[in-house]
Amino acid sequence: MSSSLSGRTVLVTGATSGIGYETARRLAEHGSTVLLHGRTPEEAEAAADRLVATAGADGARLRPLAADFVRLEEVENLAHAVVREHPRLDVLVNNAAIAAPERHTLTADGNEVSFQVNFLAHYLLTTMLEPSLTSDPGGRVVNVSSALHRSGAIQWNDPQRVRRYSRLAAYAQSQLALTVFAADPRVTAVSVDPGVCETGLLPLYGHEGAPASEGAGHVVRLCDPATEIVNGAYYDRSERVAPAPAATEDRTVKRLNKLADLLVGHTA
Repeated sequence: MSSSLSGRTVLVTGATSGIGYETARRLAEHGSTVLLHGRTPEEAEAAADRLVATAGADGARLRPLAADFVRLEEVENLAHAVVREHPRLDVLVNNAAIAAPERHTLTADGNEVSFQVNFLAHYLLTTMLEPSLTSDPGGRVVNVSSALHRSGAIQWNDPQRVRRYSRLAAYAQSQLALTVFAADPRVTAVSVDPGVCETGLLPLYGHEGAPASEGAGHVVRLCDPATEIVNGAYYDRSERVAPAPAATEDRTVKRLNKLADLLVGHTA
């Protein structure tokens, strides 16, 4: 990896474990300033301490930040803090994700929990960070998606899946929405399926996965300004492939933005 990551500022959501943590570690090794997002201040600070202690990361380049994505108000506060303290953000890695629970669960904001954590929170964060996200070449958003987005469908009339709930369908819908969102023309964004890795999401996929650091390598490559990207592109690990057809339809992108604006309480 080139030193072109040196001196860049990158926000990684869900950076306290799994692929997010390994992504933060690699970015810090390359000299990036990493904004480490965790669910709570304690989790974020512990991850930063662990990177300093075990990976030899420079503590001055790590900024722990917290927001619980099940509360959209916390996402807004996070966005405000980033814009205030980091008026120039080079890369946003939308990585935080949960497996949809066995039972249908709504957040206090009224959204199905995996749809909110995996997609709506990232939608809100990305749109609010637009003033900070540099328009310089190399500025970008990297959405950590999944091949499961191909089996997903956005239930336009029941996005919260109140009528029919299945955890796999809910999770797939959240990943499809995140992948569709990468084609939004407002910011330059790509999606990547980092492969099946040993993370908290592994039970959704099977019993065996590659080390999280391997998946993180594919994410970090896309953070590097030396890697040229096309808005809305989708990568299966390191290879650019076509995403699900819905992810490239302008009509779907516009429709999703409208739905998301409504659900996060922002009027476009």
